[in-house]
Amino acid sequence: MLESWGLKVELGAHAFERWGHFLAGRDEDRLADINDALHDPGVRAIFATRGGKGAYRIAHALDFAAARKDPKPLVGYSDITILHLALWRECRLLGFHGPYVGWDQEYYGDDAAEKLRRALMEPEPVTIRQDRGEITSNVIVEGTARGSLIGGNLNMIGRSVGWNCPSFAGSILLIEAVDTHIGQIDATLTQLRRSGCLDGVRGVAVGQFIRSAEPKPGKWSVIDVLYDQLEPLCVPVLGGLPIGHGSHPPTVPLGSMATLDTASRTLTIDPGVC
Repeated sequence: MLESWGLKVELGAHAFERWGHFLAGRDEDRLADINDALHDPGVRAIFATRGGKGAYRIAHALDFAAARKDPKPLVGYSDITILHLALWRECRLLGFHGPYVGWDQEYYGDDAAEKLRRALMEPEPVTIRQDRGEITSNVIVEGTARGSLIGGNLNMIGRSVGWNCPSFAGSILLIEAVDTHIGQIDATLTQLRRSGCLDGVRGVAVGQFIRSAEPKPGKWSVIDVLYDQLEPLCVPVLGGLPIGHGSHPPTVPLGSMATLDTASRTLTIDPGVC
């Protein structure tokens, strides 16, 4: 697919390795692959092959000097969020919350492929509209906000507190989750608020919370806990954005300036590349 776009594809030396129960190779080997790509002037974008289990084990050791010297976007989501956060915190490097290239045509499809291609090769603003079918679409705090769009997977954002979490001051926080218990959602948002990471945040863009605290009679749902945690921030909040672990995902620039508008139920993000 990438070659059909006119790109030359190079695989990391350890791309097909496995180690332990869930890691795609030893830490030093996975780290070497990404740092080699950051060093190589011929590499113009880095694509994650999968969701990046254990990415938190190497985020601190990325070659930030190389990333500053020769910026190139990283594409990925889920646990890859922690690498996006590290690269933003240390380098202000823009990236993309977008599909892995361990491609599943049924799950991603032609539409996701085209959105990824356009985001990388025909840069223009990306507008994400609220999907009323998403469980979080009922989470709304009215208003308009503008700031750098930062975030991704909520678990990874929480896991970065204390060592890898950037300040979200002046930013719009993007959050999404999958297979996450309501207590974990509540604990992570509490951690972010109490740590001061959310001080000065300008808005919150709420993506998909898949298989995570669906409404049940007499029980709090994800809607309740998000309201309870986010409303006290006194900033605009827009839920129901189809960004996350769902099928046919959009490609969303991270680090770019974005406008969140609850009146139009949209999140519009400036291009992630020039």
